[in-house]
This record gives sequence, C-alpha cells and structure tokens, in this order.
Amino acid sequence: MSEPRLTNRALYLQRLGFDTPPAPTLETLRQLQLRHTGAFPFENLTTLSGEPVLIDLGSIEQKVLHQGRGGYCYELNYLYLTLLQELGFEVRGISGRVVMGQPEGAWTARTHRLSLVTLDGVRYITDVGFGGMVPTAPLLLDSPAEQPTPHEPYRIEQHADGYTLRAKVGDEWRAMYIFDLQRQEDIDYCVGNWYVSTHPQSPFVRQLMVARTGEGWRRTLNNGSFAIHRIGHESERRQMADLQDLLGVLEGEFGIRVPTQATLMHTLEQLIKLQ
Repeated sequence: MSEPRLTNRALYLQRLGFDTPPAPTLETLRQLQLRHTGAFPFENLTTLSGEPVLIDLGSIEQKVLHQGRGGYCYELNYLYLTLLQELGFEVRGISGRVVMGQPEGAWTARTHRLSLVTLDGVRYITDVGFGGMVPTAPLLLDSPAEQPTPHEPYRIEQHADGYTLRAKVGDEWRAMYIFDLQRQEDIDYCVGNWYVSTHPQSPFVRQLMVARTGEGWRRTLNNGSFAIHRIGHESERRQMADLQDLLGVLEGEFGIRVPTQATLMHTLEQLIKLQ
C-alpha cells in the first residue's frame, strides 16, 4: 500500500516561505524547522472541545493548512514528516516520553512523536510539535555537546534506555523528553494519541496549552496565563480578563482561527478562572 501524500504541498511550502521545493540539505532542514514552529502554532483546542483528534494525514492537512489551526505532536510532526519525505529527506518517525516538569529520573508514558533524519550518514532529531520548549533547529543525535539553536541551547545525553533531550533554561539543564529509535507504526501513534486526547489524567484534556516561536521570542498560553519569553530578557506575563480577551490572544498572538463550538467556549471560560 502506497504512503499517503500531501494534497497541497505547494501551499504548505508557501506558508513556510518557499515558492519551489527546496533541496534536501541540512540548511533546508534548519529553515523548515525554524519556520514551521513560527507558522503553525502548537495548540490543543480540539481536546478541550471533546471532539476526537484525527491524525490521518488528510484530516491534519485540512485542519492546519485550510482551517487556520495548529495542533500537537501527533498532528504537526506527522504533517512535517510527510513534507520531509516528499522533499527527499531520509526520515522516519520515532517517539518519546515527556518528562519536562517531572522529577529527575521520572519515566512517563510514551506520548510524544518526533522524527529522525539522516543526512550524509549523520543523524539528527527534528521536532516541530513540543509546545513552549520546541527545539527550533535540528539536533545532532550522536553528540553530547551543547548545541545552539535560534532560541535556547540543547544537548542530547545517551544512556542505556535511549536518549534524553535537555534544554538550557537560565543556568539549568532541564530534561525535556526521553526517546529512543524503536520502530514505530501508525498503530503506536494511534494509541499514544488516544491516551493524550482522551485519558482523564492527560494534561491535554484538562488545560489549554498554546505556543508559537518567532525571532528571539516564544509565546505561550496556559489556561488564562499569556507570556512572551524574550531571549536574554525577563518574561512578560499577563492574565486573561475574560473569554473575549482569550479569543483575541489566540487569534492575534498565535494566528489561530478558533472554532465557535459551544463546548469549547464553555471549557475555555472555566479554564480562565483557574488562575
């Protein structure tokens, strides 16, 4: 059975600033990852609406390219993987366990999707779906060194069970996620997506999480708390006053066309109150 293909690759590339398909080089990969995290926001509005999160390629493409939405890792990184494949990159999907904010040594569920790219025999991880701390450049897999990106530095530690991705936040190297190179099939991502989007203990069904990057900044929205994090400066934060304020930030700061769905509106109103 043939692999699903993008139905509007030209539009996708245009959104990323390319008029013609670029060559599958490291510089192209760098530009794609940086621009992707700025053009397509990380967001979980669908899980808060109570509707299923569809992760087939056609549904993701429709949502992200035509409905003015973003998505989370199972959506954004699948769309991105398909683009990389069609541009001629040697790339495959892998998965990991998010440990950001957890005690050191925590071992969580396998609920994160990312990609492994091999260029001239050199392996990189590339990820456009990790929320407020998404790396904005591909990272060398087989190097323990600190690696600069347009935002924070990152490093990858190898251990017996795979790898840990860490980001330097202030003066602290914080663990982001644990991952390995185990082969993944569609069913593996379906199981992870099902847990993330439906399990009562999943943060994705209990809180609003939105993120987007830009030149020298990251924007995040967690429930009613909006922040702009500028590299080398103190973060700017403010609380949402009401639902209209929140909807204005989602549209104006993140470029999201919010669905006018009653359940979603009610949920967002409740989340604003959780200060």
